[in-house]
Amino acid sequence: MFIDEARIYVKAGGGGDGCSSIYTDKYNRVGSPDGGFGGHGGDVVFLVDGNVQTLLDFQYRQHHEAQRGYHGSSTHKKGARGKDLVIKVPPGTTVKDSDTGLIIRDLVAIGDKVIVAKGGQGGRGNSRNHEATEGSPGQVKTVRLELKLIADAGIIGYPNAGKSTFISKISSAHPKIASYPFTTKEPVLGVVRIHEESSFVVAEIPGLIEGAHEGRGLGDKFLRHIERTRILIHLVDISAFEGRDPVQDYRKLNFELKSYSKELSKKFQFIALNKIDDPGAEVHVNRFRKAYPKKKIYPISAITGKGLKELLEAVYKKAMSARSYAKT
Repeated sequence: MFIDEARIYVKAGGGGDGCSSIYTDKYNRVGSPDGGFGGHGGDVVFLVDGNVQTLLDFQYRQHHEAQRGYHGSSTHKKGARGKDLVIKVPPGTTVKDSDTGLIIRDLVAIGDKVIVAKGGQGGRGNSRNHEATEGSPGQVKTVRLELKLIADAGIIGYPNAGKSTFISKISSAHPKIASYPFTTKEPVLGVVRIHEESSFVVAEIPGLIEGAHEGRGLGDKFLRHIERTRILIHLVDISAFEGRDPVQDYRKLNFELKSYSKELSKKFQFIALNKIDDPGAEVHVNRFRKAYPKKKIYPISAITGKGLKELLEAVYKKAMSARSYAKT
């Protein structure tokens, strides 16, 4: 199950109490204060871990609390600091304050981390001729986690355009494949190997429909995953499945991208006209070329593999160029 949203409650550890103690011995009958300070409470830290893929665990465990600081003791002994609570999340997780909606941090790369809730201060001991105090409470927050997949290329298209067949053909991913629309209900990641040591990551985005940018068919959630892909492979069903118009499908889907985010509409797109082995597909390929004479078009068949090598070589070169640009 792919879970890309979660709402959780986090509480940092409270500070330990300061100690009120008086030291006396046979030479010091009046006594002197020797109470130690309390330890600080542990922080709540979010850390990106490459071994975590979804937010599924947070569906079953929604309350998280760091360790409280230890109390101070006599002879000036300070209480130990509470242990931090490190919560591991997948790359591409956005941490938001659930109450205000403000972004606390965008956690993109493995190793990225942020302190979401600070531990309380330890209480003061009486060893410095002050009254001992209690430790302060740790911060409490309700946070919303949103996951955006990170991939070199995002595969987009209308339902039943052949995206699942395509990704299963070019990578080791094994999504559900069927002859009816909306087979894929969650994003699928796959690794495409071009040569022995050359590869790039693709993400199959579930089928988008008209009104996706407004949330129709969960489209707004699916569109969110495209935001962190570097380039797009726009799969168009050129067979005109059930009377659909491939030219109009291409235009409408680009309208959805632009309506959701201008940045999405600016991403480089490879146009792959799928199902060219279907009867009558050549007519629609020619229509598409006339409608977009200046665009590079890749006629392919995801089932037979026709045209895939040329497309993938081009996608790989562009993906590597986008990676290099991102590092500068």
